[in-house]
Amino acid sequence: MLSPEVPTEMRSEAASVVERFNDAFDRADLTRLAELLTDDVVFESTAPPAGIRHIGRPAVLAAFAEFFASTTDPDFQTEEMIAAHDRVVVRWRFTWGGEHPGFVRGVDIFTVTGGRVAEKAAYVKG
Repeated sequence: MLSPEVPTEMRSEAASVVERFNDAFDRADLTRLAELLTDDVVFESTAPPAGIRHIGRPAVLAAFAEFFASTTDPDFQTEEMIAAHDRVVVRWRFTWGGEHPGFVRGVDIFTVTGGRVAEKAAYVKG
């Protein structure tokens, strides 16, 4: 979802791609995610201290699959999306369930190329 003050007709292609990506991510749909990634996509995770860098579609999908398998009742909620040209910034809140439920807030910075995600750098508070 874009910030409320941004009219729908001003939605950029990059923002639309990221919205589709976030929808697929929230559903843990690896098939759809694969369609939305470039061959040489780069994903930097939130793992401390500086994240783990995954390069290429197979490596990124493997990182996503590991995350999905290790998380109980995951739910990402977009708080705000800001798009400019090929860059999109998403402020989000992630909650999980299980024996130790909780939440964390963070930001993803995307680069979109040719209608696909070319880079996703993730950052968390805390």
